[in-house]
Amino acid sequence: MAKETGRKLVASNKKARHDFHIDDTFEAGIVLTGTEVKALRAGRASLVDGFVQVDRGEAWLEGVHIPEYTEGTWTNHAPRRKRKLLLHKHQIVEIEHESQGKGHTVIPLALYFVDGRAKVEIALARGKKEYDKRHALRERQEVREAQAAMSLRKNR
Repeated sequence: MAKETGRKLVASNKKARHDFHIDDTFEAGIVLTGTEVKALRAGRASLVDGFVQVDRGEAWLEGVHIPEYTEGTWTNHAPRRKRKLLLHKHQIVEIEHESQGKGHTVIPLALYFVDGRAKVEIALARGKKEYDKRHALRERQEVREAQAAMSLRKNR
């Protein structure tokens, strides 16, 4: 069997960039069981309710839903179990220190395979206020309208 190369996206948390200001991102390995890997290779996962918690010097990914593998037997996994993240010690210390601040949290942004290994992109984030979200939507709308006007002008 040929070895996988490149990056294959499994799941992304699109709403995270709308709800949070992203301060810093990290790529972490993730400890999975066999049926979890097979379910991910089938392209099934949800990062919507996910978050990262540091406990006794280890980073844990919680709230991420990886559904049971349909072909699995009694060895199937629990869909929302805690999963250990593989990070360097200094990264864990930085994440723990930064997430202690008020309004800060650590969230997963994407789950993907790199050269056959499961990785998760996590981010140190600050929650946005409602007016920040409205402002971002307004800016996006203005850019979209400007692009449309320029393309109309170019086509004439």
